[in-house]
Amino acid sequence: MPKGPKMKTHKGAQKRFDTTGTGKIRRAKGMKSHFRRRKSPRVKRMFDKLIEMNPADRKRVQKLIPYGLK
Repeated sequence: MPKGPKMKTHKGAQKRFDTTGTGKIRRAKGMKSHFRRRKSPRVKRMFDKLIEMNPADRKRVQKLIPYGLK
């Protein structure tokens, strides 16, 4: 029985998002590279942490990456 075509993974989304073991999607914060010299070291460290994605956006990203992340 023939199957339909597979969904292609959106490569830009695959590079930008990460998933946890429980299936939550994490993202990096914005404003990380612009005006870097005037930001304090504490602020620059806080940009390194990944934060959990909003549930409203999570559905949209899961459509871009149908077969899971990394």
